[in-house]
Parts: sequence; C-alpha cells; structure tokens
Amino acid sequence: MKGIVFNLLEEAVSSAYGDATWDRLLDAAGLDGAYTSLGSYDDDEIFALVRVASETLGIPPDDVLRWFGQQAMPLLARRYPAFFANHANARSFLLTLNSIIHPEVRKLYPGAQTPVFDFDTSLADVLRIGYNSPRRLCALAEGFMRGAAGHYGERVEIEQPECMHKGAVRCVFHVRFLPQ
Repeated sequence: MKGIVFNLLEEAVSSAYGDATWDRLLDAAGLDGAYTSLGSYDDDEIFALVRVASETLGIPPDDVLRWFGQQAMPLLARRYPAFFANHANARSFLLTLNSIIHPEVRKLYPGAQTPVFDFDTSLADVLRIGYNSPRRLCALAEGFMRGAAGHYGERVEIEQPECMHKGAVRCVFHVRFLPQ
C-alpha cells in the first residue's frame, strides 16, 4: 500500500484524537510509522493499525475503515483540488474513479494498486457501484463514498447487498442520493 494512505490515516487520527493517539496506535501495532507518501508498505501494516484502533476504540474494524475513508476525503480534496473541481456532485465524482482519479493516482504514486469499480447508472436515484480489490477494503471504499457525498454537501444512503467477505466475487454498493 502506498504511503499516502498511511499519511492520510495519521492526519485523520491526529486531527480527531491527537498526535499521542497516533503514536500509541503505532506502538501497539509494533510499527515505526515512518511513511513517505511515495513509499510502498506491506498491506499488513494498515490491517494492524485498523485492528489496534478497533481494539482501542471498541468498535468493529469495518467501522474504523468507514470512519477513515470519510475523514480522508476532505484531506484529499485539500491536497488534490483538481480531482474535485470539475464535479458538481458526488455522483459525477464517483463515476470518474476508474477513468480519471485512479489513473492520476498511479501517475502521482507509481506502483499504486487501485481497486477496480464498475457502475450501473440505469436508475435515476441510485448509483450501483461494484468494487473489486484483492485487499477487500470495501468498508474503506464505503467511507470514501460517504466522504465524497459530504464534500459536495449531499446526503446518501448506502446499502451493500453483495460483499467479498461473505463469498461474493465483488462487493456491490447501492448509493442513493437523498434530497437536501
């Protein structure tokens, strides 16, 4: 996993809980925490941090990942405003994940392994998003979706009828954009 993910996690945790909390998570996970944004790190390190945060906060790991994704979106918008500027809403932004966002991520962070999304736009009020990644971080993807909605001042309901953790080949999200 690219170091930028760890940098975002550190910033989210430090902002919400303080620098000392980030240091305690690193110590409890047995990690040194020296992450450079362009560096590549073992996926097990992010899983160890999520596990420790889950144990420390007493919440399920998936909730930790959702929280992180939601908190990371405003940080990403500040770092990379061009990714967000040409979109009037979260739906428009999300539809560019494969075609614009992830190719740009791979340019900025060579070697980045991004998930693959597919989209079904046949329903006016629901965007169906398929998610596939060997990391199986679907809860993080959901957090990013919620964070994108928040960035654009929108409210969403998200259901996940299919999940790789429950035997599906990919995860499927139904994202319903609610009236303001």
